[in-house]
Amino acid sequence: MIEAASDRFVVIVDDSKLVPRLGASALAVPVEVVPFCHNYTLTQLKTLLNQQPHFSGAKLRTAADGSPFLTDNSNYIIDLYFEDGITGDLNAISDGILRLTGVVEHGMFLGIATEVIVANKDGSVVVLNK
Repeated sequence: MIEAASDRFVVIVDDSKLVPRLGASALAVPVEVVPFCHNYTLTQLKTLLNQQPHFSGAKLRTAADGSPFLTDNSNYIIDLYFEDGITGDLNAISDGILRLTGVVEHGMFLGIATEVIVANKDGSVVVLNK
């Protein structure tokens, strides 16, 4: 919501967050889904992404007690994993995910940053502009 209402969106990260392509880290790409049909949505995500050469799985995020993790809006998160990142047309993949029944949003955030400020381990700072 904040990004949609803003003229600028500045992201500040340290260099450990930089990856050669989206999904090319040990971290998952999160997808927020409605609880009612989460198993169906999980199956649909797997079917859609099995076409991705580096897709290695999807699973429901759980809390420490084993119950589904709840977002602030009481939805669930399905984590998507890729061995070496997402390849192909990211916008088409994003749109495909968003069209699935039960998907609220995903964490791909394509093209929204107008500026990225990167802090390096050596103390230097790099500013990347769109």
